[in-house]
Amino acid sequence: MNRPFVFINVAMTADGKIDTFRRVGAAISSPLDKERVDRLRADTDAIMVGGRTLLDEDPKLTVKSDALREERLLKGLSPNPIKVGVVTEARIEPESKFLTAGPAKIVIFTTHRTSKHHVSRLESFGVDIHVDDSEKVNLPKALETLKQIGVKRLMVEGGATLNFELLRLGLVDEINIYIAPLIFGGASAPSLAGGPGLERGEAIPLQLVNAEAWQDGGVLLKYNLKSK
Repeated sequence: MNRPFVFINVAMTADGKIDTFRRVGAAISSPLDKERVDRLRADTDAIMVGGRTLLDEDPKLTVKSDALREERLLKGLSPNPIKVGVVTEARIEPESKFLTAGPAKIVIFTTHRTSKHHVSRLESFGVDIHVDDSEKVNLPKALETLKQIGVKRLMVEGGATLNFELLRLGLVDEINIYIAPLIFGGASAPSLAGGPGLERGEAIPLQLVNAEAWQDGGVLLKYNLKSK
Protein backbone atom coordinates (compact mmCIF):
# COMPACT_ATOMS: atom_id res chain seq x y z
CA MET A 1 0.00 0.00 0.00
CA ASN A 2 1.49 3.33 -1.06
CA ARG A 3 -0.04 5.27 1.81
CA PRO A 4 -0.11 5.08 5.61
CA PHE A 5 -2.78 3.30 7.61
CA VAL A 6 -5.37 6.08 7.98
CA PHE A 7 -7.88 6.40 10.78
CA ILE A 8 -10.34 9.17 11.56
CA ASN A 9 -10.92 10.03 15.19
CA VAL A 10 -13.88 12.22 16.10
CA ALA A 11 -15.96 13.26 19.08
CA MET A 12 -19.55 14.07 18.24
CA THR A 13 -22.86 14.70 19.96
CA ALA A 14 -25.76 12.29 20.02
CA ASP A 15 -27.23 14.21 17.09
CA GLY A 16 -24.06 13.75 15.06
CA LYS A 17 -22.52 17.23 15.40
CA ILE A 18 -18.77 17.74 15.75
CA ASP A 19 -19.16 21.43 16.60
CA THR A 20 -21.86 24.00 17.24
CA PHE A 21 -23.25 26.28 14.54
CA ARG A 22 -20.59 28.84 15.57
CA ARG A 23 -17.81 26.50 14.37
CA VAL A 24 -15.16 27.58 16.83
CA GLY A 25 -14.21 24.18 18.23
CA ALA A 26 -16.76 23.50 20.97
CA ALA A 27 -15.68 21.02 23.66
CA ILE A 28 -17.35 17.62 23.24
CA SER A 29 -14.96 15.01 24.67
CA SER A 30 -15.20 13.96 28.31
CA PRO A 31 -12.02 13.85 30.46
CA LEU A 32 -11.82 10.10 29.86
CA ASP A 33 -12.10 10.56 26.11
CA LYS A 34 -9.39 13.22 26.16
CA GLU A 35 -7.09 10.65 27.76
CA ARG A 36 -7.99 8.15 25.04
CA VAL A 37 -7.25 10.70 22.31
CA ASP A 38 -3.91 11.58 23.88
CA ARG A 39 -2.94 7.91 23.80
CA LEU A 40 -4.00 7.68 20.15
CA ARG A 41 -1.83 10.69 19.34
CA ALA A 42 1.12 9.21 21.19
CA ASP A 43 0.79 5.95 19.25
CA THR A 44 0.64 7.53 15.79
CA ASP A 45 3.27 8.91 13.42
CA ALA A 46 1.37 11.96 12.21
CA ILE A 47 -1.85 13.89 12.80
CA MET A 48 -3.71 15.53 9.91
CA VAL A 49 -6.28 18.33 9.93
CA GLY A 50 -8.08 20.21 7.19
CA GLY A 51 -8.03 23.90 6.39
CA ARG A 52 -10.99 25.10 8.39
CA THR A 53 -9.87 23.26 11.51
CA LEU A 54 -6.34 24.56 11.04
CA LEU A 55 -7.22 28.22 10.43
CA ASP A 56 -10.30 28.62 12.66
CA GLU A 57 -9.39 26.42 15.63
CA ASP A 58 -5.57 26.61 15.48
CA PRO A 59 -4.99 23.20 17.12
CA LYS A 60 -1.73 22.32 18.86
CA LEU A 61 -1.90 18.65 17.80
CA THR A 62 0.59 17.69 20.51
CA VAL A 63 0.71 14.91 23.08
CA LYS A 64 -0.40 16.42 26.40
CA SER A 65 0.84 13.75 28.82
CA ASP A 66 4.45 14.05 29.99
CA ALA A 67 4.53 10.29 30.49
CA LEU A 68 3.36 9.58 26.94
CA ARG A 69 5.90 11.99 25.47
CA GLU A 70 8.58 10.24 27.51
CA GLU A 71 7.42 6.89 26.13
CA ARG A 72 7.91 8.23 22.61
CA LEU A 73 11.40 9.49 23.45
CA LEU A 74 12.36 6.08 24.86
CA LYS A 75 11.31 4.55 21.54
CA GLY A 76 13.62 6.93 19.71
CA LEU A 77 10.75 9.09 18.45
CA SER A 78 10.15 12.82 18.68
CA PRO A 79 8.01 13.93 21.66
CA ASN A 80 5.09 14.68 19.33
CA PRO A 81 3.85 13.21 16.05
CA ILE A 82 4.28 15.08 12.78
CA LYS A 83 1.65 17.80 12.33
CA VAL A 84 0.02 17.76 8.89
CA GLY A 85 -2.19 20.51 7.49
CA VAL A 86 -4.26 20.23 4.32
CA VAL A 87 -5.31 23.76 3.39
CA THR A 88 -6.25 25.41 0.12
CA GLU A 89 -4.79 28.78 1.13
CA ALA A 90 -2.21 28.53 3.90
CA ARG A 91 -2.69 31.89 5.62
CA ILE A 92 -1.21 30.65 8.87
CA GLU A 93 -0.07 33.27 11.35
CA PRO A 94 3.52 32.95 12.65
CA GLU A 95 2.33 32.95 16.26
CA SER A 96 -0.22 30.19 15.70
CA LYS A 97 -0.24 27.26 18.11
CA PHE A 98 -0.08 24.91 15.14
CA LEU A 99 3.35 26.31 14.27
CA THR A 100 4.72 27.09 17.72
CA ALA A 101 3.48 24.28 20.02
CA GLY A 102 5.86 21.40 19.99
CA PRO A 103 8.51 20.38 19.27
CA ALA A 104 7.18 18.66 16.16
CA LYS A 105 7.89 18.35 12.46
CA ILE A 106 5.29 20.23 10.40
CA VAL A 107 4.12 19.32 6.89
CA ILE A 108 1.60 21.39 4.93
CA PHE A 109 -0.12 20.45 1.68
CA THR A 110 -1.62 23.43 -0.12
CA THR A 111 -2.46 24.83 -3.56
CA HIS A 112 -1.37 27.62 -5.88
CA ARG A 113 -3.80 29.88 -4.02
CA THR A 114 -1.24 30.23 -1.24
CA SER A 115 0.87 33.29 -2.03
CA LYS A 116 4.64 33.03 -2.50
CA HIS A 117 4.97 35.29 0.53
CA HIS A 118 3.11 32.82 2.76
CA VAL A 119 5.03 29.88 1.29
CA SER A 120 8.36 31.58 2.00
CA ARG A 121 7.29 32.55 5.50
CA LEU A 122 6.26 29.00 6.34
CA GLU A 123 9.51 27.65 4.94
CA SER A 124 11.39 30.09 7.17
CA PHE A 125 9.73 28.39 10.15
CA GLY A 126 11.08 25.05 8.96
CA VAL A 127 7.74 23.86 7.55
CA ASP A 128 7.90 21.19 4.84
CA ILE A 129 5.39 22.68 2.40
CA HIS A 130 4.04 21.01 -0.75
CA VAL A 131 2.17 23.17 -3.28
CA ASP A 132 -0.24 21.59 -5.77
CA ASP A 133 -0.73 23.52 -9.00
CA SER A 134 -4.48 22.95 -8.73
CA GLU A 135 -7.60 24.15 -6.95
CA LYS A 136 -7.60 21.29 -4.43
CA VAL A 137 -4.91 19.32 -2.66
CA ASN A 138 -4.34 15.92 -4.26
CA LEU A 139 -5.02 13.73 -1.23
CA PRO A 140 -3.75 10.40 -2.63
CA LYS A 141 -0.51 12.13 -3.60
CA ALA A 142 -0.28 13.78 -0.16
CA LEU A 143 -0.67 10.41 1.58
CA GLU A 144 1.94 8.89 -0.70
CA THR A 145 4.33 11.70 0.27
CA LEU A 146 3.68 11.05 3.96
CA LYS A 147 4.43 7.37 3.47
CA GLN A 148 7.71 8.30 1.79
CA ILE A 149 8.82 10.37 4.78
CA GLY A 150 8.16 7.50 7.16
CA VAL A 151 4.54 7.92 8.24
CA LYS A 152 3.06 4.46 8.74
CA ARG A 153 0.07 5.41 10.87
CA LEU A 154 -1.88 8.63 10.25
CA MET A 155 -4.53 10.03 12.58
CA VAL A 156 -7.09 12.41 11.05
CA GLU A 157 -8.79 14.89 13.37
CA GLY A 158 -11.15 16.55 10.90
CA GLY A 159 -12.82 18.59 9.90
CA ALA A 160 -15.91 17.43 8.11
CA THR A 161 -14.75 18.30 4.58
CA LEU A 162 -11.41 16.52 4.90
CA ASN A 163 -13.11 13.50 6.48
CA PHE A 164 -15.59 13.28 3.61
CA GLU A 165 -12.97 13.58 0.87
CA LEU A 166 -10.76 10.92 2.41
CA LEU A 167 -13.75 8.61 2.79
CA ARG A 168 -15.05 9.32 -0.70
CA LEU A 169 -11.66 8.50 -2.19
CA GLY A 170 -11.38 5.24 -0.25
CA LEU A 171 -8.38 6.45 1.74
CA VAL A 172 -9.63 5.57 5.24
CA ASP A 173 -9.11 2.26 7.03
CA GLU A 174 -10.79 2.89 10.38
CA ILE A 175 -13.08 5.36 12.17
CA ASN A 176 -13.16 5.91 15.94
CA ILE A 177 -16.17 7.83 17.24
CA TYR A 178 -16.84 9.04 20.76
CA ILE A 179 -20.54 9.93 21.05
CA ALA A 180 -21.10 12.38 23.89
CA PRO A 181 -24.45 12.62 25.75
CA LEU A 182 -25.12 16.07 24.28
CA ILE A 183 -27.38 17.66 21.68
CA PHE A 184 -26.18 20.70 19.71
CA GLY A 185 -28.75 20.91 16.93
CA GLY A 186 -28.31 23.50 14.22
CA ALA A 187 -28.78 22.95 10.51
CA SER A 188 -25.40 24.55 9.81
CA ALA A 189 -23.50 22.75 12.57
CA PRO A 190 -20.94 20.37 11.01
CA SER A 191 -21.19 16.59 11.21
CA LEU A 192 -18.54 13.89 10.91
CA ALA A 193 -18.56 14.06 7.11
CA GLY A 194 -19.38 17.22 5.19
CA GLY A 195 -18.75 17.99 1.53
CA PRO A 196 -21.37 17.64 -1.22
CA GLY A 197 -22.66 14.32 0.09
CA LEU A 198 -23.51 11.03 -1.59
CA GLU A 199 -26.59 9.37 -3.05
CA ARG A 200 -27.93 6.38 -1.10
CA GLY A 201 -26.51 3.97 -3.66
CA GLU A 202 -23.05 5.47 -3.17
CA ALA A 203 -23.12 5.31 0.64
CA ILE A 204 -19.84 4.24 2.26
CA PRO A 205 -20.39 0.98 4.17
CA LEU A 206 -18.85 0.45 7.59
CA GLN A 207 -18.21 -2.64 9.68
CA LEU A 208 -18.69 -2.23 13.44
CA VAL A 209 -15.83 -3.93 15.26
CA ASN A 210 -16.28 -2.56 18.78
CA ALA A 211 -18.83 -0.66 20.89
CA GLU A 212 -18.34 0.46 24.49
CA ALA A 213 -20.78 2.25 26.80
CA TRP A 214 -18.84 4.46 29.20
CA GLN A 215 -19.75 5.55 32.72
CA ASP A 216 -19.57 9.19 31.64
CA GLY A 217 -22.64 8.58 29.48
CA GLY A 218 -20.72 8.46 26.25
CA VAL A 219 -20.37 5.63 23.75
CA LEU A 220 -17.19 4.67 21.90
CA LEU A 221 -17.55 3.07 18.49
CA LYS A 222 -14.91 1.63 16.21
CA TYR A 223 -15.61 0.93 12.54
CA ASN A 224 -13.56 -0.62 9.79
CA LEU A 225 -14.14 0.40 6.22
CA LYS A 226 -15.31 -2.40 3.99
CA SER A 227 -15.91 -2.84 0.30
CA LYS A 228 -19.33 -2.01 -1.11
